[in-house]
Amino acid sequence: MPTGTTAPTTAPGSATPTTPTGSAAPSESAASSGSAGSGAPAAAPPLRIVLADDERMVRTALRAILAAEPDLTVVGEAATGAEAVSVVRQTRPDVVLMDVRMPGVDGIRATERILAEAPGPAGATGPAGPAGAAQTAQTAQSAQSAGPAGRPAGPRPRVIVVTTFENDSYVYDALRAGASGFLLKRADADTLVRAVRLVAHSDTLLFPAAVRALAVEHARSAPAPWVARLTGREGEVLRLVAAGLTNAEIARRMGVGPATVKSHVAAVLAKTGARDRTQAVIAAYEAGFMNMR
Repeated sequence: MPTGTTAPTTAPGSATPTTPTGSAAPSESAASSGSAGSGAPAAAPPLRIVLADDERMVRTALRAILAAEPDLTVVGEAATGAEAVSVVRQTRPDVVLMDVRMPGVDGIRATERILAEAPGPAGATGPAGPAGAAQTAQTAQSAQSAGPAGRPAGPRPRVIVVTTFENDSYVYDALRAGASGFLLKRADADTLVRAVRLVAHSDTLLFPAAVRALAVEHARSAPAPWVARLTGREGEVLRLVAAGLTNAEIARRMGVGPATVKSHVAAVLAKTGARDRTQAVIAAYEAGFMNMR
C-alpha cells in the first residue's frame, strides 16, 4: 500500500479508505447495539495502530502479526517521520509503532510532533519540556487513564519506538521526547502484541529493566524542583512504578486501595510534568531521584 496514507479496511493495497477517525466502525456500533439488547457486554473496539518504518518488508511483517489478533487493527502506514505525523493526524490511532531511525524527519522528531499535536494536558511535554509544565492531579489522572475506551475524547496516541539496538542513545532521546516504550526489531510476535496492548492500557512500564538500564547509561542528571514537592508516599509510588509494578501490585505492596495508588500516580505525573509512567521514570533518573535514599 502507498505510504503516508490511511490504511484500508479491506485487503492491503485497496483504495478503500478507513473509517473516519475518532469513531467506531458502523459494524462495531451495530454489534454493540445488538449485544446490549441481548444483555451481553459490548465488545471494546480494536486498538488502532499506525506503523512507521522506512522498510516496506518490516511494515508488512508487523502488519501480518497484528492482523492475526482480533483486538488489534492497523489503520495506517508511513515510510518517513513526516508521513507518520500526517497519518497519525488523519487516523488518530491508539498506538504508533515508530522506527527510531528514518530518513528526513527521524522517529524522535516525529514523536515530538505527534505528541505536541495530540490532545492532552496543556504543557505536558515530558521531562525534557518546559519547567512550567505543571498539571492538576485530576488532569494528570485523566491523561494516565486515557486509552481505547476514551477515544471519543481524542486521547493522545502512545508511541513505541522500534530499534535494532537496545542500548541506543536514539532510543533514550525518543523516550525523553515522549515515547511510552521501545521494542527491538528482533522481538517475537508474542512480545510485539503484548507490548502494544500493555502500552495502550498504560497500567505499567513496558520492559522496566531495559528502561532503567537506558536511563542509568544516558540520563543527564540535574536537580529538579519537583523532587522537593513529592510526598513520601508519592516518592515510594514513583520507585515502584520504576520497578515495573502495576497499580494493583503497588496497592498490595503498600497496603492501600487501587484508587489511592491511582491518585498518587496522578500526583507524580502532575509534579514531574510527565505524560505517562515512562516519562515519570525518565524524569526521576534525570533529576537524580533514583539515587536518593
